Amino acid sequence: MRRNRPCSSAAFLFVPALLGGLLLPSAARAADETIKHVGEHPAYNVEIEPQVLLSWDDVYGDVGFGAGARFAIPIVDNGFIPKINNSVAIGFGIDFLHYDGCWWGGDCSANYIQVPVVLQWNFYVAQRWSVFGEPGLFFFHGFLSGCPNDGRRCPGEPRVTSVDPAFYVGARYYINDKMTVTMRVGFPSFSVGLSFFP
Repeated sequence: MRRNRPCSSAAFLFVPALLGGLLLPSAARAADETIKHVGEHPAYNVEIEPQVLLSWDDVYGDVGFGAGARFAIPIVDNGFIPKINNSVAIGFGIDFLHYDGCWWGGDCSANYIQVPVVLQWNFYVAQRWSVFGEPGLFFFHGFLSGCPNDGRRCPGEPRVTSVDPAFYVGARYYINDKMTVTMRVGFPSFSVGLSFFP
């Protein structure tokens, strides 16, 4: 019988912390007067972002990994603060996450489909950098396997379908006006992707 692998949240927080430690200081060093130039940012109708994901181990007793896609549609070009270079978009997407393990041990795993819906607030801090915050909600549905089949509820069994609050912070590095490397960290996952602005 396979036992649930021990894992530590701290170990898996290291990866996004390391990437954030590398990317965000670079953005700060690259900061120029861009934040003061209201409206001087790439115009777009939609953002399309394929991404890879890592989800924290406290969601299902183990670390989840997977892939997804995000989309954002701008709704306010000059943002909520008229004196700085910011914009606001509505973001949504679909993510697939696989967990190879579970809280009650044994031969069990789960697959989750998540649908985040967020308000994306962008700040253009340099010619090649923007940062953003994304408060919102995510809907999820899980497909569980390996739970004892005798009518008992599995110890620590997660909710199979629900809605939870979501919050992310992230940064984009602009390769050009039509493509960026995008990183976001928050709850319930960490992701890295390429954003396209057709």
